[in-house]
Amino acid sequence: MAVIDITTENFDAVIQGNNLVVVDFWAKWCGPCMAFAPVFEEVSLEHPDVVFAKVNIEEEQQLAEDFNIRSIPMLMIFRGEFAVFAESGVQTGASLTALVSQAKQLDIEALRAQVSKDES
Repeated sequence: MAVIDITTENFDAVIQGNNLVVVDFWAKWCGPCMAFAPVFEEVSLEHPDVVFAKVNIEEEQQLAEDFNIRSIPMLMIFRGEFAVFAESGVQTGASLTALVSQAKQLDIEALRAQVSKDES
């Protein structure tokens, strides 16, 4: 699947409408972000069942603020409505592939039950 752009307007729909979403927060002026971009694109092609998305923090400052983005590139993985991974810095293709595989194996129903239990 091709990498998509996420904006403030479509963020909720993308996250809630997909089982697994990998998000790269980036900016054009960020050298490491530019170095990571082809890796992100390549890994996205290996996982057609996963949505890979990018958020340009210069254009989407509200999203950057909402997720407290202080360092880029910042990778976040959402499973269902939950952010299950967040880390800044460049990932290798192998590490990104491993993260996606781990996220696919998460038991989303168990996660929902735990969150519900924690909130009550």
